[in-house]
Amino acid sequence: MRTRLVALTLAALTPSWAHAQNPPVTVAVDAAANRHAISPLVYGVHFAPTATLQDLNATVNRYGGNSSGRYNWLENIDNRGGDYFFESIPYPDPAQGELGDTFISTTKAGGAEPFLTMPMVGWVARTNAFRDTLCSFSVAKYPGQTGADGDCGSGCLAGPDTYPCQTGTPFLAADPTDASIPADGAFQQNWMAHIKGVFGPASLGGLRYWGLDNEPTIWHNVYWDVHPLPADTDEMRAKMIDYGSRIKSVDPTAQVLGPEEWGWDGFFYSGKDQQNISDGVCSFGDNCPDRANHGGQEYVAYLLSQVKQHEVDTGVRILDWLSLHFYPQGGEFSDVVSPGMQMLRNTSTRALWDPGYLDQSYINDFVRLIPRMKSWVSTSYPGLKIGLTEYNWGAENHINGGTAQADLLGIFGREGLDMAIRWVVPDAGTPVYNAFKMYRNYDGAKSTFGDTSVSAGVPNPDLLAAFAAQRTSDNALTIMAVSKVLTGDTPTTISLAGFPASGSVEVWQLTSANTIARVLTDISYTGASFTKTLPPQSITLFVVRGSGPTPALDYFTLPPCRVVDTRGGPPIGGPVLQGQETRSLAMAGNCGIPPTAKALSINLTATQSTTQGYLLLFPAGQAAPTVSSINYVAGQTRANNAVVPLNASGAMAAFVGQPAGTTVHLIVDVNGYFQ
Repeated sequence: MRTRLVALTLAALTPSWAHAQNPPVTVAVDAAANRHAISPLVYGVHFAPTATLQDLNATVNRYGGNSSGRYNWLENIDNRGGDYFFESIPYPDPAQGELGDTFISTTKAGGAEPFLTMPMVGWVARTNAFRDTLCSFSVAKYPGQTGADGDCGSGCLAGPDTYPCQTGTPFLAADPTDASIPADGAFQQNWMAHIKGVFGPASLGGLRYWGLDNEPTIWHNVYWDVHPLPADTDEMRAKMIDYGSRIKSVDPTAQVLGPEEWGWDGFFYSGKDQQNISDGVCSFGDNCPDRANHGGQEYVAYLLSQVKQHEVDTGVRILDWLSLHFYPQGGEFSDVVSPGMQMLRNTSTRALWDPGYLDQSYINDFVRLIPRMKSWVSTSYPGLKIGLTEYNWGAENHINGGTAQADLLGIFGREGLDMAIRWVVPDAGTPVYNAFKMYRNYDGAKSTFGDTSVSAGVPNPDLLAAFAAQRTSDNALTIMAVSKVLTGDTPTTISLAGFPASGSVEVWQLTSANTIARVLTDISYTGASFTKTLPPQSITLFVVRGSGPTPALDYFTLPPCRVVDTRGGPPIGGPVLQGQETRSLAMAGNCGIPPTAKALSINLTATQSTTQGYLLLFPAGQAAPTVSSINYVAGQTRANNAVVPLNASGAMAAFVGQPAGTTVHLIVDVNGYFQ
């Protein structure tokens, strides 16, 4: 994990809208719309013991981080690198592979899937016959270091403060054999064989997930005792192919994840080019030297294309997942809970999904991480799954961290992420821990949020986010409402479509009191809606059980007909759509659409956009959904199919997710309607 140390003024983010009672909000849930499975693997953690895995009902447990990249399975020891004075510290049990073996066993006992990190840096820790702790930068051997733990120095010498040293300058001329031994792919293949020998192949219950090291583009910032120079693209391409091939040769049924990069800079540039940027050789956004030598491709996209080409050349697939790490860079990954920082935490989760969200940190770009990962896969290596194998939004001991965690878990499911693993497992009883339980074990009996995502729209997810999913086990509709406001209750109406119009609602809630409690008594609802006032900074789970038939709509085909073309029409023409505009489009009465139509089956096209963005299509006058109908980049013509509900007057609305002053044209062809 890595964060840049960048100053950020937060005073401007302090909420001016907070008051005793907030404006009422409607959450529009449609159990028949946007249905897709939620991957159970989005509920992952790191380093959790058996009892915690059972209590959280977590699904994945990763052994990762900087020390994992220096693990020596033969001596059962690792080196902590720059995290802790480059110490090679033996584990108490000298048995070969004990750390990994125990981790797999305890994880499986907790009902989760274990995930191990495969070291690729080329050096692992060593000890001596007495199993002593050894030092990469012995103070006795290398005097003048700016910090030490006994004889183990910091690896930083007196001089100008130079990153990654907090004080002093990195010493780059140490003997790597002082506390480490060389470990190539053949060395690690023996560990792979050991794991398979103990637990069997993945297909028969053995280890399923191997990650290709940990954040390789910053090896030179954490492992400069053994890898003082930054890794370039050629090194990483070769190592991904070598180690991925070895994993598959030992166990073809195991799954390989990579490149396990640290964050934004590492998505676009190799370690060598990141150093070039730090040295002023080039700037972020430039075609830096190492990138230029590899066709000018973005770093992650290039690696994927090369591993894909290896599969084409050999017929052997050696990578199954695109896996990355992401930490917000504006200070959210901290314990700071000032009003401004809490508001930033509330909004910055948009970086994971919202094409129109401009990241407020040094990134200063439209991150749209999950759509970006999907795009890299579709372009460079179709068929890979996508995983966010480290993330953390901070404030673990504060309800603001809890609401952020609840927001994140909802986003992962709604946006179709395949795996997500929080760094690290939260401490039991903290608001973040309890937020996790709201999804996975809210009642202590391992009842969960649903496993089939459905549509849930809100007016402003920075204030109130909502997620909905139907649960296969009992067909209950589960709705998670995350009130992020710092003060004031929020009167909330939950409107239901595609679900029985009457029934009962079980309510569970986590507030700043930090106790998961069932709110008695249950709500009885009719008329396809119910209301509940939500406290500030709270997480409320509604478990809705319908008691009547699900309203059914009939579908009627229409001859394909162009109903909207903002380039000139008719029947519904221009002008061009403007960024941040919401335009009502009266559909009924055109192209054979009757006034009784409840929804339309359409093909929509975005064209001639002046910048990247997205469109939201929804019933006019209602809250906009949080999932886009189409995404696009500047100058691109992009099409998509959609089913769009209409309001009572037969109108839909289009919202343009682009900056003000930019434009895009919309074309809509209708081919059927529901009534």
